[in-house]
Amino acid sequence: MAQQEQKIEELEAKVKFYEEQFRLSQAKKYGSSSEKTDPEQISIFNEAEKLSVKPQDSEDIEEILVKRKKGKSKSRKSYEDLEVEEVYYTLSEEEQICPLCNGTLHEMKTEVRKELKIIPAQVKVVHHIKQVYACRKCDNEGVGGTIIAAKMPNPVIPKSMVSPSLLAFIMEKKYNQALPLYRQEKAFINFGIDLSRQNMANWIITGAQNWLKIIYDRLQLELLKEPIIHADETVLKCLDEKDNKNNYMWLYASAKWGEKPIYLYDYQKSRSHRHPKNFLNGYKGYLQTDGYSAYNKLEDVTQVACLAHARRKFDEVIKAAPKDSDIVSSKSNEALSLGVLGFTLT
Repeated sequence: MAQQEQKIEELEAKVKFYEEQFRLSQAKKYGSSSEKTDPEQISIFNEAEKLSVKPQDSEDIEEILVKRKKGKSKSRKSYEDLEVEEVYYTLSEEEQICPLCNGTLHEMKTEVRKELKIIPAQVKVVHHIKQVYACRKCDNEGVGGTIIAAKMPNPVIPKSMVSPSLLAFIMEKKYNQALPLYRQEKAFINFGIDLSRQNMANWIITGAQNWLKIIYDRLQLELLKEPIIHADETVLKCLDEKDNKNNYMWLYASAKWGEKPIYLYDYQKSRSHRHPKNFLNGYKGYLQTDGYSAYNKLEDVTQVACLAHARRKFDEVIKAAPKDSDIVSSKSNEALSLGVLGFTLT
């Protein structure tokens, strides 16, 4: 009889487990991919208020309606920093005559209407003309020619017609406005300019290596001074790689609310521990990651786990639990919140 009851308990536990897995798979397949849960289920991000104030009984709660004064709508930007162009509209001397009594009109008031004006981009060819000078006296006396050339700034890319402004324009369009090079190629055709996407791609790569790398290296030095660094890596498919293996983009970032917000990307062909070890060489602060073992190879670094990954597990628990489960009770909520806050790697 005891064995039969034990067998029934084991079967019930298995059924409960499979039901949880089924609900979780249904939530992943048909539910929202975001980790949204009811505020009463798990209040992780307002744990201070949740844990410091005891919940009141329903009969002690009063409904208080507060009438707030409707404020004046404000525009998104005052445009005070923009250049102002003023266009005046006046009457000529002949028009400043009263049509009733032929008296002279005087200026009573001024009405102002504002509008934003866009000045389309202009493209022009700049000829850098360098004067070269020679000493005619030295030439006449046969003492050797003296030749002195005027100083001229070096091009941003040697033997190229791209200017700093054009290179910055192309980069800003591609990476800030997400405008692909083939669409920029068509846009330049509208200007009457034939710039191939291949040339623009080469300019971007060369410009990044020659100029942006200087800024990148300086930002890396500043990042290593931060008390906490966030690190993560993700798969990146590169069309140019012949082996067709997974490549990785590593991201290193300062704290969100730090004085110096820094985000640096490091492209590598593998997920080896050598890459974070080389990038973070000499760093001795806190490193927050998703727990990937490669970061454990770093010395003198305090590992801190990512709370978002911990929260994801609690979110799965709630999705897998039955609707009438006590997992959403205040005690469970408090335990889950404390569990997330105390979850760190050692």
